[in-house]
Amino acid sequence: MKISLNWLKDYIAIDKSPEEISALLTQTGLEVEGVEEVESVKGGLKGLVIGEVLTCEKHPNADKLSVTTVDIGTGEPSPIVCGAPNVAAGQKVVVATVGATLYPSEGEAFTIKKAKIRGEASQGMICAEDEIGLGKSHDGILVLETDMPNGTPAAEYFNLTSDFVFEIGLTPNRADGASHFGTARDLKAVLGIETTLPSVEDFKVDNTDKTIKVTVENTEACPRYTSISISDVTVTDSPEWLQTRLKAIGINPTNNVVDVTNYVLHSLGQPMHAFDANVAGNHVIVKNLSEGTKFTTLDEKERKLAATDLMICNEQEAMCIGGVFGGIKSGVTEKTKHVFLEVAYFSPDSIRKSAQQHQLKTDASFRYERGTDPNMTVYALKYAAMLIKQIAGGQISSEIDDIYPNPIGNFEVPVIYKHIDRLIGKAIGKERIHEILNGLDITIENENEEGFTAIVPPYRVDVQREADVIEEVLRIYGYNNIALEDHLSSTFLSAFPKKDNDSLQLEVSRVLAGSGYNEIITNSLTKKQYAAETECINESEDVDILNSLSEDLNVMRQTLVFHGLEVISRNVKRKQTDLKLYEFGKTYHLIDGKYKERERLAIFLTGSTNSEHWQNKGRAVAYHDLAQTISQLLNKFGIVQYDSTEIKDDIFSYGLEISVRKKPLVRLGKISKKAGSLADVSQPVFYADIDWAFLRKLYPLNPEFEPLSKFPEVKRDLSLVIDKKTNFEDIRKVTFKLERQLITRMNVFDVYEGDKIEEGKKAYAMSFYLQDQEKTLTDKVIDKTMTRLMKGFERELGAIIRK
Repeated sequence: MKISLNWLKDYIAIDKSPEEISALLTQTGLEVEGVEEVESVKGGLKGLVIGEVLTCEKHPNADKLSVTTVDIGTGEPSPIVCGAPNVAAGQKVVVATVGATLYPSEGEAFTIKKAKIRGEASQGMICAEDEIGLGKSHDGILVLETDMPNGTPAAEYFNLTSDFVFEIGLTPNRADGASHFGTARDLKAVLGIETTLPSVEDFKVDNTDKTIKVTVENTEACPRYTSISISDVTVTDSPEWLQTRLKAIGINPTNNVVDVTNYVLHSLGQPMHAFDANVAGNHVIVKNLSEGTKFTTLDEKERKLAATDLMICNEQEAMCIGGVFGGIKSGVTEKTKHVFLEVAYFSPDSIRKSAQQHQLKTDASFRYERGTDPNMTVYALKYAAMLIKQIAGGQISSEIDDIYPNPIGNFEVPVIYKHIDRLIGKAIGKERIHEILNGLDITIENENEEGFTAIVPPYRVDVQREADVIEEVLRIYGYNNIALEDHLSSTFLSAFPKKDNDSLQLEVSRVLAGSGYNEIITNSLTKKQYAAETECINESEDVDILNSLSEDLNVMRQTLVFHGLEVISRNVKRKQTDLKLYEFGKTYHLIDGKYKERERLAIFLTGSTNSEHWQNKGRAVAYHDLAQTISQLLNKFGIVQYDSTEIKDDIFSYGLEISVRKKPLVRLGKISKKAGSLADVSQPVFYADIDWAFLRKLYPLNPEFEPLSKFPEVKRDLSLVIDKKTNFEDIRKVTFKLERQLITRMNVFDVYEGDKIEEGKKAYAMSFYLQDQEKTLTDKVIDKTMTRLMKGFERELGAIIRK
């Protein structure tokens, strides 16, 4: 669950830092798993300033470009080449200075650099609104009406604000905290600061022209149903403040009416639903339908209803699975003129059954199945109706229809004082107990020396026993305020020691040994010939031995590769041809007059994967055998995101360089014949060179885990005809550039080169695996994703999709 700090301040006047609020919320049981700063415009317009165009002339070498000079407040005008048709001298404009990173409305971010465009210097960029994420227009540059001095940050002109969003790991019992107001209530109890709700005193009914009759047939599944009609609304985009609020917690705005229902849901924790009143008709019925009745939901899926599903219906058909998901026909669209707004209290058992039956997890069902506040419906309805009228116009055209035949009362829980002291472990005093409970809206009745009766409001569905009340007292009092006894063995928490270098090396050795590798240890001294005859090794960096014993041991090694090849050569000459070797060692370099040591891990693979046998013939090792070992090591270190480029040097005949955070980590591939011949090795050898010091730094001292997705993985196959020079890495980069969220992995299961396709081409048969962590993927989303990938492969790789 996401909670916006700016939004939270609407309900409680708190001036503490995000870090302090995080600690307080975690203390009360609303554990904050992370805090993220959210900017209303990505990047916060950093590096963008207000400038004034001083001169503007046509570019001498391009008809559609202009050469301008712009005052950006630095004291010296900046030359900027601009392609906008509306640029002119005297304008106030938004200028991205050199070094600024822009986040456009569509496409990848990019950084402004000094450049020459058609021979003219350009030191910045005059921006259009879509280029800085402020809109979608690209008709021309933004022209400002302002008296702000040149050089003023653009963020000040646009009044950009930032927000902090708390990611709260809400436990199933804390349904009361599933909103901004619910979170504010916990802070109120801890800090003693009162909460406030927006006033609905100005709510009034304008007329009763659109009164819709409501009948609740199943009052057990729907104990309370509150509704109202709003006529003559204009459905359009929401105002900026509302869109900003929703976007901050990860909700995409839909339209002003639907956005209000989402806003109130996350404000108060009260789900609600807006129907097109023309679809609702003159009579809304809350009832169950026959087993197997077909109903199409908003996600365009036809579902078969269970007899236990509570449905919101008009006189002809179902409109919504109550408290779970709306129907495709009854939702509010830009064509809607009249709205029927419902706010209900549904039985948690009923909602849980329907959500589980149809595998639908929505914001509404999440709250309903845990238990909402039955006393909130009328207030929430008034608040939402006033907001809709404020931002969508219209009139409230019916009285509030509140069907509540059997009101739900408070919970009455007897509590004994000595039980509080016993369970907490210390006496905190009656006065403090009363203060905490009153702060939690739990009142006290029938008090005497021994105890009292706690009157718990019905929205606290998790507080119905004496132990629950005591837990409420303890979590607000603070677990950290309860001292642990010295004689208890469990009274201290031991931090995990940092991984030392030897332990990590031992763990990696075990991994490699488990894969059949043997460790070697070679001499740090080598012969100068290796560097002299290898272009990619800088001979000037050799560390020479002044009193060398021989020509074969006259320098310190700059790489582990040649000593490893010497070991292979010695073994092959003794008929040991199948080798899997690794070595931890240092290399030595003279750089800028200073001696430097580097820690490396070398891995060698040659010969066959296994010895020949009458049941199993040996297979020569291949590149992918080494790549699998490297992948295993990277997984061990939690490295799942990296970049790879093709190696072009004379040690490898082919291979890849893997980089993490733009720094080289691993070089792996097949040893070239030239490098092999230097060590008298003729059989194919595959070699990996790993920056061991860098790899150690990447080891996660605090590993992060994420739960397995509850939703199924989907597989889609494609056949691509591509140029022979295009490799799998090229395809992988394009794939994850186009889709980072849904594609979890990809695989080549067949490669074809032959006379059935064009010369110079090859065919890849590939599988793409898609999965959403939040919901089940629909065919519509899957097809849209695959279409985007196919167009990207055609555009960026020149691929032909075989269908």
